[in-house]
Amino acid sequence: MSRIPLIIILGATGSGKSKLAIEIAKKYGGEIVNADAMQLYKELNIITNKVSSEEQNQAPHHLLDISDPLKHVNVVDYRNMAIPILDDLLERRVLPLVVGGTNYYIESILWKVLVEDRNLKRPLTIDDIEVGAEKKWKSAEEFAERTGPELHSQLEKVDPDRAKTLHPNDRRKIIRSLQVFAEHGRTHSSMLKEQKETSGGNELGGPLRYPHSCILWLQCDQEVLDHRLVSRVDTMLEQGLVQELINFHQLYNKDRLSTGTPHDYTTGIFQSIGFKEFHDFLMLNEEERESPEGKRLFQRGLEEMKLATRRYARKQLKWIRNRFLRRPNRPVPNVYGLDGTDPSQWDEKVLNRALSIVDSYMKGETPSSVEPLSLENSLNNANNSEFCTVCRRVFIGRLQLEAHLNSKKHQKMERRVALSAPEQGKLPGESGSTKEVKEEIKKESVEQKPQENVSTNTIKAQTT
Repeated sequence: MSRIPLIIILGATGSGKSKLAIEIAKKYGGEIVNADAMQLYKELNIITNKVSSEEQNQAPHHLLDISDPLKHVNVVDYRNMAIPILDDLLERRVLPLVVGGTNYYIESILWKVLVEDRNLKRPLTIDDIEVGAEKKWKSAEEFAERTGPELHSQLEKVDPDRAKTLHPNDRRKIIRSLQVFAEHGRTHSSMLKEQKETSGGNELGGPLRYPHSCILWLQCDQEVLDHRLVSRVDTMLEQGLVQELINFHQLYNKDRLSTGTPHDYTTGIFQSIGFKEFHDFLMLNEEERESPEGKRLFQRGLEEMKLATRRYARKQLKWIRNRFLRRPNRPVPNVYGLDGTDPSQWDEKVLNRALSIVDSYMKGETPSSVEPLSLENSLNNANNSEFCTVCRRVFIGRLQLEAHLNSKKHQKMERRVALSAPEQGKLPGESGSTKEVKEEIKKESVEQKPQENVSTNTIKAQTT
């Protein structure tokens, strides 16, 4: 029996996601839903790497180039715009392809959550976003002057269970949990627990919103991807990247900075890679930009942009693994890896395999020619606070703690402490010596085996 699936196309920036989406959409008459936060905004077509007008004409695109650059669209706003579009496409039996690299946007589509749910049958408009943003801004002002540890102490009083899972410096998540308590009169931890106990739910969220879905993960050799990203920045320069930044700075950023408002490259379109990196260069006047100092600042901005782009790609890949391949207790769509390393083999290794997978899902069948990726082992206690008594630092989860214990900084501090003072007793809840903790982590990892016989809505473990 034929069924229309939801297709999610993931991959690091520069891996070819848009190209694959357009090719699949043309084959099946599908429509593309953007899940890149920066491409929601108007302007900055080069720096945000939007598909060209010609490419957009090859397949209908949604949620692309729709919001004023000075308006802040958050993940809830995005979800409330995207879900009605996806539901409408599925109801009309049109193949929806969600494409983009903003990870939490994709999560908001895939899984149902209890927090901030609303009537998703009515599409959210830009006017709705502006009203909501004003309310959230007033709420956020209450926390603006407080440090992360101060906010964490406040959260410990109202929601100690949630506080245990958050690092004191994770201001965004701490504020979010405080806002949930203020808005709903319930602790964030209790709502997350309710989600977990819902059929198909878990500690990260509720059940799958669209059970008949799959993920196409465009993969690429890291060295090749790094080279590709550097070349892409150079291509952006040839297309007019610098002038685009200067024009946008003149229109939107200069007045904001002239009023004394500090530059903030952590929200809205100003998060785009390039603004922060070229800030010092953009603050110069036209004559200063042509001076030796201006050219030095330009070159520094260029190198920092290339570095930031490569770092962002690695961050995206880490998220894909952590969210989809290391969550055996979470309902996850099957993930299919497609090797896009060699452009000359695109049709064979990417396009044809992708079309075969989509074709099977369209028929309501499980692909027989391509196997989904297998699960990867992960350590328990991923969301628990861990404390290093040597360095007096908090870490969230054993993976973070293990990485810290293996660092040169920790080992240097451990030698210094050992030379300066005798061993002291451990406080309740604190980690023991580096050797003790490493042995515990090793034992925990060995005891944990790959999970098999996963339901059809989760990643199937391969036999290797």
